[in-house]
Amino acid sequence: MEHEATYRGTVYPWQCDHVGHMNIMWYVGKFDEANWNLFARLGLTPSYLRASGRGMAAVQQNITYRRELLAGDIIEVRSHLLELRGKSIRFRHDMTNAESGEMAAFCDITAVHMDRSLRKSALFTDAIREIALRHLVEPAQA
Repeated sequence: MEHEATYRGTVYPWQCDHVGHMNIMWYVGKFDEANWNLFARLGLTPSYLRASGRGMAAVQQNITYRRELLAGDIIEVRSHLLELRGKSIRFRHDMTNAESGEMAAFCDITAVHMDRSLRKSALFTDAIREIALRHLVEPAQA
């Protein structure tokens, strides 16, 4: 999974702030789009979430900004599953400028698998755990 992008896109002029670089709200949005691609690769597809009454909720998100992104820049996010627990996962997104290869930002997120009707955390199914375990990244590779 770490070899495939979970998001690719462009920085549009209307996503830039008064200083001329991509506003922080758009980093969050692009990381969120990467979340759903990562989840689908782990078996947490829209179909699974709808049919099972499950959902995913972010409970912690930390973003580190390294380099500014400007209008017209092409960006790529690659995601790495760092930890799998009974009801939660922790993962990292690395956002790079696709042209220069420079790291623009990275985001560490903890998300909880939940039962939407009970509004409580729920154990991952064995099938989801099996898929996710194949995608876990060794700490030295993260």
